[in-house]
Amino acid sequence: MPLLEDGSEKGLKGHFKEDFSHRTRVGMAPRSGHVDRNAPYKRIATEEAWTFPALVKAQVEYFESGQAPNDDSLKMAAMFSKMPSLQEMMQNLGDLRLSHMDEYGIDRQLLLLTAPGVQVVRPSEGTALAREANDIAADACRRHPDRFSACAAFDPRDVKGSVREIERAMGTLGLNGAVLNSHFQGHYIDEREYFPILEALEAMDAALYIHPTAPFNAPHYESRGFFGALGGFPHDVWLHTMGLIFSGAFDRFPKLRLVIGHMGECMPLQLYRFDWMQGNADNRQGLRGGQEPVKLQHPVSYYFRNNIWITTSGVGWEPAIKFCMEVLGPERVLYAMDYPYQQSSDEVAAYDRMKISPELKKMLMQTNAEKVFRLPV
Repeated sequence: MPLLEDGSEKGLKGHFKEDFSHRTRVGMAPRSGHVDRNAPYKRIATEEAWTFPALVKAQVEYFESGQAPNDDSLKMAAMFSKMPSLQEMMQNLGDLRLSHMDEYGIDRQLLLLTAPGVQVVRPSEGTALAREANDIAADACRRHPDRFSACAAFDPRDVKGSVREIERAMGTLGLNGAVLNSHFQGHYIDEREYFPILEALEAMDAALYIHPTAPFNAPHYESRGFFGALGGFPHDVWLHTMGLIFSGAFDRFPKLRLVIGHMGECMPLQLYRFDWMQGNADNRQGLRGGQEPVKLQHPVSYYFRNNIWITTSGVGWEPAIKFCMEVLGPERVLYAMDYPYQQSSDEVAAYDRMKISPELKKMLMQTNAEKVFRLPV
């Protein structure tokens, strides 16, 4: 196996040169393997990041202006902007990205505007940048209709603008859902003032993908090295997802579809305990700033089995995938790579050799994504 410049194994690390991790075949890393070039399924990767120059420029300028709030997500954007190979891969929606997809055997990517997205720029700029993002993504999908689909960006701070943009993106542009990079300056879409956005998503039959960003109160994580995937990222999406459930959003919008990555941020493992402890937050007085308490119509586990789907981004681990298929249902688990942050030909090969029935393997790798995101078949 050829090594990269830092000594990492290419099959494990891919093309992301600035990645802090030195990846060699230790621990639970997948063994070396070859991607099946004649697999009886398409590989549809459903959490694949991209960005564009105007957004990066707006993020960096706001961060450096000294006028921005103390926003650790914006700080993260400034850090990403200084990673040339990462930016090259994220900003390319053409030959470079397609060559990497071909290398890894990926038939289609679902493009998600990467964290922290448009929700950290100056509030006056967010919706305009979302429109530009959606136009760029739609153009890439038109140019490569067999390779790309995309979720729409929106700035939740502008509720009316978000509703209009979701309607335009799903209607005029023909995109395949929407993406929100979790909290926005400590606010979450489960707060009542953002419910018109959820209503629009349901009305437009648009699945919402909540993707991680730097956690609110990030210094508690950063001082321990847990700012990203080790802790802060999954915890923030956990809070966002549970907030949506306990806000009553899925009772009010029963056809709303939510997708979260990284094996459901470990939440499927906790369904038993969530149901057992539901009374700690369900119908309790004094929560959510003193709003009228919400009484859920169902146990927490019901919403995971009816309104929530998970992707495997970053967790190509057979026992976890099988467990989630069992407790959520095999139709609720979708393949994702998490390009370009996590890219591994050996991990793709590990999916090919997983001991899952051919029917379930095709659901995992292809048909679940087609159904949830209304992709072309």
